[in-house]
Amino acid sequence: MRGDRERLLDILDAIRQIEKYAVRGRQAFEDDELLQTWVIYHLQMVGEACRMLSPRLRERYPEGSWAPAAGMRNILIHHYFGIDTEAVWSAVEKDLPELQRRVEAILEDLAK
Repeated sequence: MRGDRERLLDILDAIRQIEKYAVRGRQAFEDDELLQTWVIYHLQMVGEACRMLSPRLRERYPEGSWAPAAGMRNILIHHYFGIDTEAVWSAVEKDLPELQRRVEAILEDLAK
């Protein structure tokens, strides 16, 4: 069974996968269906990993709540015909950098 450390590393890996192609910019994202699929898939991975973190870890590190990422995952999985690419891109630009910083800090704290 995967533990919290592995889940946090999964989050970082998925964010890095998104960043690899998000640097092309919003217009490329809007124009390229494969890029949209890539980003959405990895956002689902971020949300699933957040959802699977233990209650203990979520209580120890509550800042910013883990629920928004898990909620985004649910929307992406269950509303695949009505995905709002503007909301997806907003998450990429605004939410992921903060989540990445938070996860890196938690991993650093756990390593102590």
